[in-house]
Amino acid sequence: MAVGVFDSGLGGLTVHQAIAARLPDLPLVYLGDNAHAPYGVRTPDDIFDLTCAGVERLWAEGCDLVILACNTASAAALRRLQETWLPEGKRVLGVFVPMIEALTERQWGDNSPPRKVAVSQVALFATPATVASRAFQRELAFRAVGVDVEAQPCGGVVDAIEMGDEILAEALVTSHVEALLRRMPHPEAAILGCTHYPLVEAAFQRALGPQVKVYSQAGLVAESLADYLQRRPEFRGEGGTSKYLTTGDPVRVSGKATQFLRRSIRFETE
Repeated sequence: MAVGVFDSGLGGLTVHQAIAARLPDLPLVYLGDNAHAPYGVRTPDDIFDLTCAGVERLWAEGCDLVILACNTASAAALRRLQETWLPEGKRVLGVFVPMIEALTERQWGDNSPPRKVAVSQVALFATPATVASRAFQRELAFRAVGVDVEAQPCGGVVDAIEMGDEILAEALVTSHVEALLRRMPHPEAAILGCTHYPLVEAAFQRALGPQVKVYSQAGLVAESLADYLQRRPEFRGEGGTSKYLTTGDPVRVSGKATQFLRRSIRFETE
């Protein structure tokens, strides 16, 4: 048994890398649905169907616990998946809650009423589907009051990353940040609400300025998973082999992953 990590493409590798660093003895199976990326421009039903198919593929690899390392899937599909589709003995976790817990300085499982927190103006950068779902604002409202969230749909950024075009990706980031700053000139914090975005985090920070704290999900999700497995060790399993799977062209995907993470990664056909 291993733990599965699912994403629409390359972005979830940032989460995978952080989990592997935090839990080096934990076997991981990564599945990138590169053939259908990006998810951020798809309909909620389409995202749900693709996410279920990806999760089932990871179950076939022996992964009873799957991390949706994709904000779009977490926003558009996770709740419906957990409430209507998930069988007994399987778990699927998303990436939103660890981020919001860090932003609001609440511990995992803190179910006390929402309260005032340190920040009041938050910029959210995410895919169009994640922004449209308002899932971030909904989860935040369970934990905090008095926080103004300005969301910017970042069309094109995931496509540029998946194509391996860093120059285009960084230019699009600059444009999207400028658009948000016209509506919210002085955000105190910025949420990178897509696991692809840490690959261009430096571009977000440059465009926002050093005074804005940028929250990136990978390390937060890894720490949350470590805590979860400590409480639910039955989902950790024994043995298992780490591997990288893709629904796309494994040679092309391996090349793009190696380019962005700057270390060799070999994908296999899903």
